[in-house]
Formats: sequence, structure tokens, C-alpha cells
Amino acid sequence: MQTHDAKRVEITIEAVMQSRLTDALEKAGVTGYTVLPVLGGSGRSGAWSRAGQVSRGTGMVQVVCIIRAERLDDLLDAAFAVVKRHIGVVSITDCQVLRAERF
Repeated sequence: MQTHDAKRVEITIEAVMQSRLTDALEKAGVTGYTVLPVLGGSGRSGAWSRAGQVSRGTGMVQVVCIIRAERLDDLLDAAFAVVKRHIGVVSITDCQVLRAERF
């Protein structure tokens, strides 16, 4: 089976910023993404968990996009415009996809 090179971008950000991030991605031409809840983790400020949280305000989500390499810079510019002022992590990895026409 033939595979095709792509980029997987994972953006972890405060849940209250999700719509601002996905709106920015859509304006940059990103047509597909998946939003996942983040249950907890650990970072510079130490460990945290969603357990016991009353509102979305302190939770985190992860937005995952798989795109062609030539579209990466536009996605990163849009994401960084949102993430730079808020808690967030952006990671990029190489991946392989089966149906290149979908990305």
C-alpha cells in the first residue's frame, strides 16, 4: 500500500481558547482537525488534573491537524497568533497518510 508524507500538528491550549484557535486555523485554510479533551498533565507549573474542575476555564484541549508540508507555515502562523498569549504547546511530527487527496 502506498503512503504519502504529511505533517501532524498537535496544539494543546486552554479549553476557553478552542474556538479562537479553530477559527484562526479555518481562516488559514485548514479544513480538517480533531479536538480532544486533555485530562491532565505536568509542566513548568507542576502536575494538574481536570478532576474536580467546575468550569471549562481551567481545562485544556488538544487540536490535532494532519496537513501537507507545504501548508505547514500558514497553519503555524495562525496557531501561534492565538497560542503566543496563552498557555499552550505546539508540536510537529512527520507522519504518513494513505489517502493524500484528503490532506
